[in-house]
Amino acid sequence: MGGWAIAVHGGAGIDPSLPLQRQEEACQALLSALHLGISALRSASSAVDVVELVVLESSKGRQKRSSGYWPCNCFRPNCCPCGSNSLDPCLWILWIRFGSVRELELNPLFNSGCGSALTAQGTVEMDASIMDGSTRKCGAVSGLSTVKNPISLARLVMDKSPHAYLAFDGAEAFARQHGAEIVDTSFFIIEENVIRLKQAKEAKSIQFDYRLPSKGWDTCASEAEQMVQMNGVPISLYSPETVGCVVVDALGRCAAATSTGGLINKMCGRIGDSPLIGAGTYACNICAVSATGEGEAIIRATLARDVAALMEFKGISLKEAVDCAIHERLEDGKGGLIAVSNDGHVICGFNTTGMFRALATEDGHMEVGLWD
Repeated sequence: MGGWAIAVHGGAGIDPSLPLQRQEEACQALLSALHLGISALRSASSAVDVVELVVLESSKGRQKRSSGYWPCNCFRPNCCPCGSNSLDPCLWILWIRFGSVRELELNPLFNSGCGSALTAQGTVEMDASIMDGSTRKCGAVSGLSTVKNPISLARLVMDKSPHAYLAFDGAEAFARQHGAEIVDTSFFIIEENVIRLKQAKEAKSIQFDYRLPSKGWDTCASEAEQMVQMNGVPISLYSPETVGCVVVDALGRCAAATSTGGLINKMCGRIGDSPLIGAGTYACNICAVSATGEGEAIIRATLARDVAALMEFKGISLKEAVDCAIHERLEDGKGGLIAVSNDGHVICGFNTTGMFRALATEDGHMEVGLWD
């Protein structure tokens, strides 16, 4: 096949009752992030630069959408203020409107950066990781509460420190030493998540999703015993909205990035799969993978690395490796992943009701989806 390929996800496990408007907003944000990545790849950006850019960009979408930078949401020719006649929005307008995985981190639609899930104490503890498959270099951070873009700090750890992983106070100190943008922790807390935390406490549960269940939070306590269990603790509707991106560039270099706010009502100090290299994020010279879902199950399965190992040691295709990882390695866990291979193939896989994802290849294939 050959050529570049890119995929971006906004979490696996979608509530079937999710309002159509919310579905459309999420798809629009992912599509915009995808177009940004495509523009960067066409400009010969490296895979690792693109995954950071896309995760950053997707998080700004909701904030910028109301600012009037784009006349409409159709992305049709001549709609761009610069007068572009391309079917793709130009790189300039995407930078203004969405910014990069940073963009996804700043979009309250997703559970990363602004809009992150709240701990049992009502605080924010954000995680992120990035890996460059061509060098096997990686960077990861956990427990962030003031760093505006966790994915960029993960990149700084990879490029500017002798370590691969920094967490909590050490990560925050490193961010300040290297000039990362710092904001008050209130920046990340949105009213919806305050309500979700109350809901979870009423139900004595951990929430994978930061949306209200269809029956309303006030009825959850009476239904706690009917909820799915995770390590003996009830969980609510399964719909995490972690964000991630995988890319193979024109030179066959693979990279992956993942960012999350974790779980609503999680214990302080809990770390999931997203910042763990080999679990939520992995890249090598064969493929790149970003996972999302039930973090504890993904950690036990070393899901992202497993895809690469299946390809490397069994010699199977990317699709076969993803299918095996999702349907055999996760056991009773729920989740999904996106993956690219060094020959330009791209695929997603999940065992949940749905998964927010968008993908594209150099030969013109493009897909944006929520359901099977």
